Amino acid sequence: MRPVPALHPLALALLAGFALSACGPSGGQANASAEPAAAPSEAGAEAASTAAIETREVASQLGPITVSTLATGLENPWAVALLPDGRLLVTERAGKLRIVGTDGQLSEPLAGLPPILAEGQGGLMDVVAAPDFATSGRIYLGYSEPGQGREASTAVAHARLLDDRIEDLTVVFSQTPKLETRHHFGVRLVFDDAGYLFITLGDRGVRPTSQDLGSHMGGVIRIFPDGRVPEDNPFVGRDDALPEFWSYGHRNQQGAALNPWTRALWTHEHGPRGGDEINIPQPGKNYGWPIATHGINYSGEVIPEAQGTHVEGTEPPHHVWEVSPGVSGMAFYDHERFQAWQGSLFVGALAQRNLIRLSLDGDRITGEERLLGELGWRIRDVRVGHDGAVYVVTDEIPGRVLKLELAG
Repeated sequence: MRPVPALHPLALALLAGFALSACGPSGGQANASAEPAAAPSEAGAEAASTAAIETREVASQLGPITVSTLATGLENPWAVALLPDGRLLVTERAGKLRIVGTDGQLSEPLAGLPPILAEGQGGLMDVVAAPDFATSGRIYLGYSEPGQGREASTAVAHARLLDDRIEDLTVVFSQTPKLETRHHFGVRLVFDDAGYLFITLGDRGVRPTSQDLGSHMGGVIRIFPDGRVPEDNPFVGRDDALPEFWSYGHRNQQGAALNPWTRALWTHEHGPRGGDEINIPQPGKNYGWPIATHGINYSGEVIPEAQGTHVEGTEPPHHVWEVSPGVSGMAFYDHERFQAWQGSLFVGALAQRNLIRLSLDGDRITGEERLLGELGWRIRDVRVGHDGAVYVVTDEIPGRVLKLELAG
């Protein structure tokens, strides 16, 4: 099948206005699937705290789950990273990075962060430890980087983590071109077994950019950890394409994880009104947005560029939700501690306010269970810890860091 032709960058200015039809009045998503949670007026004054750990029990198909609150009082936490020594790193979208110690103590915000645009859906987003963290102390941050005037882009930097700050910060990727929109930044970071860094990006709310290989928008990016471009990336050497691309045609990717059994990268992305999807991105492939989609505009009208749920030259989603959960965060479960969870894929849900557990048979998704719905919290990120527990952050003010364990 022939790829769908990319749009020339000059067309972006003519088409940028289309983005507004996919967003609410503030530039965020009308169904609130990606928009930061609204805060009660008094909530912002609540200090981050680690008071006595609150524990509750919720039901599941596989037995009771103990839910422990490790930290609370956070401002729209976005990601949690698990360090080899048992500490946790937590990002707050407002531009703060904190450490949750092994004793449950929550640090003050760390110094040394880069300039961050914390507006709309932008801010400090993903954080992961480098594969060689034990010796290098390096972490990687995904965030919205301010430019000239109102322009901003998604950027990735690495730095060394110290007790109260980060230092030696180096930007290894900056999405181009910078745009003035304040939504659909992405961004998740995943290292594969060969040490390549994958970066998932959003379309920044300007739909046609996802079909333009001269723009990073809506792409899965593959680079070396220092920002260099691998020579075997699928578009290297093409004058009409940016060399960092691995795949393109994505909408707003807020989940990514390496499958522990196949070692392939899995990602998921927000549809508009309907059509959230999981993909297993292959090099050089086009995943369709906005010409192929299962969703419609928030107004109830069709996406102007859409030609159907599948278009020749594009790849169908591996899995699709016709009604959007507002997916965010993704983690495979492959730990000996809780055998009942083996072969599961956990996905956070913002709009539907629960944690999705998908049952897998190889790559095939065979079942779906919804967890934590009775708590009513927006689940922004989910990771599996070295101890076999599942760690979750809730996108609220006050936001929480939760630890989930099967009881008994």
